[in-house]
Amino acid sequence: MAPLGKALNAISCDADDATKTGNTVFSGDIDSDWRIGNVPNGGYVLSLILESCIRYQVATSHRDLIHVSAHFLQATSIASFEVHVRTLKIGRGFTNVTADLIQQSRTRITTHLIFGTLDPPRLLLPPSTYARRLPLYLHPSIAEPSTTVGVWKFSQHMKWSIDPHLRAQNGHDSPTRTSPTTVGGGGVVWGAWLTLTDPAERITPASIAFLADTFVNMPFLVPKEERGGVSVGDSWYPTMTLSIEFKAPIPPPSERHAARTVGLYCKQTFWGEPQGRHDPYVEVWTAPAELGETGKVKDGWREEQICLATATQMALVIPMEVNKGRAKYDAPAKGKL
Repeated sequence: MAPLGKALNAISCDADDATKTGNTVFSGDIDSDWRIGNVPNGGYVLSLILESCIRYQVATSHRDLIHVSAHFLQATSIASFEVHVRTLKIGRGFTNVTADLIQQSRTRITTHLIFGTLDPPRLLLPPSTYARRLPLYLHPSIAEPSTTVGVWKFSQHMKWSIDPHLRAQNGHDSPTRTSPTTVGGGGVVWGAWLTLTDPAERITPASIAFLADTFVNMPFLVPKEERGGVSVGDSWYPTMTLSIEFKAPIPPPSERHAARTVGLYCKQTFWGEPQGRHDPYVEVWTAPAELGETGKVKDGWREEQICLATATQMALVIPMEVNKGRAKYDAPAKGKL
């Protein structure tokens, strides 16, 4: 039971296994704090895979994570795990790697990753009128804290402030609602500042997978009459697929960029069957200050922030009873995952 950084660092490499199988095997234990109900948070478990692969690539010329696509084949459990990593191709600019997370001899998550060299962005930056700007309205030093989701057992390790201006865009009377004459548009938006509360925490490339999977799902954001009878308070929103593109290196902590706070922006447009399938799109941004850190508002703070990553996923809406039915099991003996 540890803060995110420590929960990701509890990984070891079995060099002997690499000789036997051709895969490099990393192992560890899924921390019980980082779960939703009885099931580990999908973004957190993907962060464990990313941490393993980053260690695998650290001594190569392609050390920076560029892209990951993950398929969640089966929910994981609070138990030991192994990550089996192997190289598919080494090219001049990129290395392609695959990694599978295994528990109880079953592949629970399979991933394909691209590593390369991640440079700071140079094109389409402010003051260009084509540049994407930080999509949050309030500076984190003046943002009001918000409650987190009750079934998130990791809430003790984070705090956030949901952007009220974005939330208001989902109302019936918002000018963003569509009509028969509207071209495009629709869907719902959401955003927040999120801080990892332990003072020793730092945003890392591996932790971005957890951050990109921490948002309010579409059924919570639409009015009740638009939900088709779905009970949002008694539902679980498991991830089926998640892809992340890493846009820029994480800047070191400074007066312009916080060490353990990010800005999150989410847009969700389509929602339907089967199993309430919907399509969150998430941006992860740097923050100009830690959440609630006073006296930090400076002119031009918004245009100094950098988009660190964008993520897309396919998520479901299923009864929470499915989650509750997954009791954790005892960690099996080493080598018998």
